[in-house]
Amino acid sequence: MNTTIKFALIALASLLLASCKGKKQPAETPAPSISVATPEVKDITLTKDYPGYLSSELMVNLVARVNGYLQTSHLKAGSKVRKGDLIFVIESDTYKDNVTQAEAALKTAQAQLDYARSNYERMKEAAKSGAVSQIQVLQAQSTTSEMEASVRNAEAELNTARTNLSYCYIRAPFDGKITRASYDIGNYINGSVQPVTLATLYKDDLMYANFNIEDNQFMKMMITAAQNDSTVKLPETVSVHLGESGRQNYTGRLDYFSPNVDLSTGTLNVRANLDNPHGELKSGLYVTITLPYSEKKDAILVRDASIGTDQLGKFLYIVNDSNIVRYRHIEPGQLVGDTLRQIVSGLAPNERYVTTALLKVRDGMTIKPIK
Repeated sequence: MNTTIKFALIALASLLLASCKGKKQPAETPAPSISVATPEVKDITLTKDYPGYLSSELMVNLVARVNGYLQTSHLKAGSKVRKGDLIFVIESDTYKDNVTQAEAALKTAQAQLDYARSNYERMKEAAKSGAVSQIQVLQAQSTTSEMEASVRNAEAELNTARTNLSYCYIRAPFDGKITRASYDIGNYINGSVQPVTLATLYKDDLMYANFNIEDNQFMKMMITAAQNDSTVKLPETVSVHLGESGRQNYTGRLDYFSPNVDLSTGTLNVRANLDNPHGELKSGLYVTITLPYSEKKDAILVRDASIGTDQLGKFLYIVNDSNIVRYRHIEPGQLVGDTLRQIVSGLAPNERYVTTALLKVRDGMTIKPIK
């Protein structure tokens, strides 16, 4: 019996040993291939973007200042007009009659003045011989003064009549583009009490880009510029971007910095002018203004798509010399071009970082770097 048990135990041990030898050890998972790169290092221009809007160099409302029916309109909505072009005519017959009457009244007053002066001279000569009294001389002098006042009043009436007649003809005060008319031909215009706008004229060969800089941002830019180069000043030109993607770019020339900070908003108003020879820029368009304020030597640049975001801010996956991924927060700077981002702090020029597949890596992972 003992011998049988021994043989059974030996057989079982043999089977167990054979079973263990037949099992394969699990293979190690190979390190994933991950794209990495080292930062680009080059000089860049530091800039700041601001929202703004465009306005025309000049804008004026073409107004009616007299009463009357709108008789003629030479306006073509949206077209260019030249300085002096006749745009509107308000019925002028009444005002022409007023000028004629005022001219006649002035002639009458001038004739009466001539007679009064002549009579006054005669009175003064007659008084020398005692032919008339001094009282008569004084009366002739007073009449002359009254006639002089009448002439002045008549001249003023004539000037007013002529001015009102000129108001019947509304002309373009400068070259520009005109809006559509606010009134149609035949409408009665009551412009004598308060001027009535008939259309608006824009001078748009030169446009203004208007924007505001917060006072602390302005001071920060000035300090940064001084730290990088004490001779660097804010530039004379800016880039003006139009459209959703900002692909339409124009160069503007800074021509105005507000001399004071607006206490209600804490901002400085800034303006740049830009040429608009083809008239594609319109007053009221919203734009983005890029203001360069300093140069940065040896800036560290990484691919913008390689920067991750979490609750603590922006981060990169750094790859050390042992090809182990390390999670690190960084301070990003401005976008350079369309794909690169400046790193202000958190990355050395010779360090490697993960460029793609951020979801496939984690802190502490060993990878196979590829370029």
